[in-house]
Amino acid sequence: MQNPRILVAPLDWGLGHATRCIPIVNELIRRDCEVWIAGEGQVAAMLQKELPEARLLPLRGYRIFYHNTMQKFAPTIIKQLPKITGVIRYEHRWLKQLLRERHFDAVISDNRYGLWSRDTISVIITHQINILSGLGPAIDNILRSISHRFIRRFSECWIPDVEGENNIAGMLSHGSRLPRNTRYIGMLSRMKNLPTAGVYDIAIVLSGPEPRRTIWEKALLSMLQSFTGRVLLVRGLPASAEQLPNINGITIVNHLSAAELNIAIQSAEWVICRCGYSSVMDLLRLKHKAILVPTPGQTEQEYLAAYLHSKGVFFAVKEDIFSPEKHLREAASFPYDFNGVYEDDHILQEQVDRLLHAIRKKRQGAVRL
Repeated sequence: MQNPRILVAPLDWGLGHATRCIPIVNELIRRDCEVWIAGEGQVAAMLQKELPEARLLPLRGYRIFYHNTMQKFAPTIIKQLPKITGVIRYEHRWLKQLLRERHFDAVISDNRYGLWSRDTISVIITHQINILSGLGPAIDNILRSISHRFIRRFSECWIPDVEGENNIAGMLSHGSRLPRNTRYIGMLSRMKNLPTAGVYDIAIVLSGPEPRRTIWEKALLSMLQSFTGRVLLVRGLPASAEQLPNINGITIVNHLSAAELNIAIQSAEWVICRCGYSSVMDLLRLKHKAILVPTPGQTEQEYLAAYLHSKGVFFAVKEDIFSPEKHLREAASFPYDFNGVYEDDHILQEQVDRLLHAIRKKRQGAVRL
């Protein structure tokens, strides 16, 4: 019997949706699946480097841009809603055409809501079951209703979190009104605990869409001019040919592979990064001290940063008041309580077992996952 052929397609809002797909793809490859990746730009470049065994299909991304001011963040996203819905329709048509040309046993989409089909098993990955727009409960309820309607079109929705009090995402991924096809699959992280010698005082990992990534990079480089410690700055630009020179004791790199980033984080006393969900899962896997600085106006990150800070898991501070020296001193007395963090790769392995079993059943004529 032919090995299962599975398509994996992450959203292109930053690299986080792609990086958290890596452990899923590695598990599928370990089970002798034929994995194809769909994407473009920075996402495609990064996944090709990390997963050379997987084949690449070009698929247009959402190409969302953020405004450079916090006040206009939400209005800028709202103005792009017609484009977003247009891409959802486009990717649904794209998948229909693809399935006519090639057989795929399953499609795994990370937050790409158009990649469902009744002709194959389709899975969507999201931790945002409850969307926080920052525009009030009424708008949140409307957006939740719309997203749940899309989620129910998939065979299953995988939530990268755990049930119970030791969850990571709080109300983002938990609530009384979840679609019936949701399943918690545990943390998704490509990181591993490795014995590593100390090299850096701070490792800064940049991420997220433009122009906020560049604005944050410039602000940090300016703030660190007087810093006397050893700093590594990872720009989060895997496809960029422009290389900034090292300055004032700051080592600057465009991108690091998962293995290189793993070592870099563990060789630093502190990590400074955005509060992207994938970054949080990586830090939790390593149980590493970090200062989380959420993207201004991105309500999901702002909520997650406040939630994890209130639980004593990670120190968090807003970008507009961030000061490296001041907040490193404050973070030094923060509890960083990782005792309640639940991690178990067996949850993902069991979920992949279920998926492969469903593929075998579907090949025999059964329909549902």
